[in-house]
Amino acid sequence: MICIGAGPAGLTAAYSLTHEGARVTVLERDPDFVGGISRTETYKGFRFDVGGHRFFSRSNEIEALWQEILGDQLLTRSRKSRIFYNGKLFDYPLRPLNALTKLGVFESVRCMASYIKARLLPVIDPQTFEEWVTNQFGHRLYSIFFETYTEKVWGMKCKEISADWAAQRIKGLSLGSALWQALVPARFIRGDTPKSLIESFRYPRLGPGQMWEAAAEKVNKAGGEILMGMNVDGLGRDPKTGLWTVSAVDSNGNKSEFIGDHVISSAAIAELAGLLDPIPPEAVLTAARMLRYRDFLTVALVVRDVDCFDDNWIYIHDSAVRVGRIQNFKSWSPHMVPDPDLNCLGMEYFCFRGDGLWDSKDEDLIRLADEELIQLGLVTPGHVIDGTVIRQDRAYPVYDENYEERVALFRSWLEENLPGLHLVGRNGMHKYNNQDHAMMTALLAAENILSGEKKWDLWQVNQDAEYHEMGEDRSRAFSERITPRSSSLRSE
Repeated sequence: MICIGAGPAGLTAAYSLTHEGARVTVLERDPDFVGGISRTETYKGFRFDVGGHRFFSRSNEIEALWQEILGDQLLTRSRKSRIFYNGKLFDYPLRPLNALTKLGVFESVRCMASYIKARLLPVIDPQTFEEWVTNQFGHRLYSIFFETYTEKVWGMKCKEISADWAAQRIKGLSLGSALWQALVPARFIRGDTPKSLIESFRYPRLGPGQMWEAAAEKVNKAGGEILMGMNVDGLGRDPKTGLWTVSAVDSNGNKSEFIGDHVISSAAIAELAGLLDPIPPEAVLTAARMLRYRDFLTVALVVRDVDCFDDNWIYIHDSAVRVGRIQNFKSWSPHMVPDPDLNCLGMEYFCFRGDGLWDSKDEDLIRLADEELIQLGLVTPGHVIDGTVIRQDRAYPVYDENYEERVALFRSWLEENLPGLHLVGRNGMHKYNNQDHAMMTALLAAENILSGEKKWDLWQVNQDAEYHEMGEDRSRAFSERITPRSSSLRSE
């Protein structure tokens, strides 16, 4: 078996397969880090995420897998996040008294009136992000707490973003649910709490990369092979033997070929389509290449830890600055920072590869981040003492109005013409999901391979890493099922 990519999906598939005695080769483009966007970068002893990665899942199977891989190196952390709007920090999840006090009585009345109007006269069959969120919160709260930040993230108007993204990322959350969660003790609430409202999560002691470094080590010990700095430049299937050949070029320019009966790919569809043999028809190839991605960069600032906010992260709903979100890595884990008198803040900027922000010099980006942190009033001048920049391309698959049809066309052609190629993970399936969702698709792909049949449709894993399938009773959480692989999820 060959896995393309050593992110959460690729490593989970490799871990599952080698656990059952299969031979697996993992090809990872990055020469240094496993984990993909869930890796942990380092700078002068400081450790930081490429974004923040909570370890929380509704799937007991995924939670057990994390525990199996990392054990007592997983910390339980309290969640604290706020929204910066109009010069003030608002608690998120919403706390009515906090919001009322900071918005003011007049603005709060306008928000409630707007919410009531939306509930009485909702948009029927909302098609855009704006319509979906307005239905859930009212237009006034949408414009205050969603519009500016979302347009920073995606670089496009909310009217151009599919409602699918809102339905997936804000599932189960509305003004009513937020108020209910804020007012009623958790022990009295029946049913699931929306992921956006959870109050604690687990987190590796040394950052998310620690999880995937440990997973990679276990794959190697189980007989698997993880090759770093390998840029895949072609893959094809022999129709007579059913065997796949994957070619890759290492960091020294040397080309190698790998043979396997299955390929599990977490590579971006837009990139993968052009590497296939046979080449997809022009319409399919065009559809795949027109899938869009939002890129991302983190400016990690080393600051003096004096009167620094203690949030895990803060959303910046202020159009006067370009930063979209700020991470406080010391609040994720104190072990991320080598000096107790210092801290590391991740200033996150959303962009497109090749635009002015992406192409800016590192020193200019560090200066911009310092200035914006001061402008927001979150530190005072002179607190920033060092910094570094990390760029991440194809961080987020874009849910524009045509993405679903393009993915469906490519997927349909693939299933008919190239059996044995399994798409998993965020970019591999063009689904903006969390790492537990990506992991579940990989577990199912591994089970399909091991069983020799298509037991599971990977595309029916939802954003909560639960499995659902039209026409079958799949309403219960995937973690409650009993499968052949469940017996292998035991500590070594």
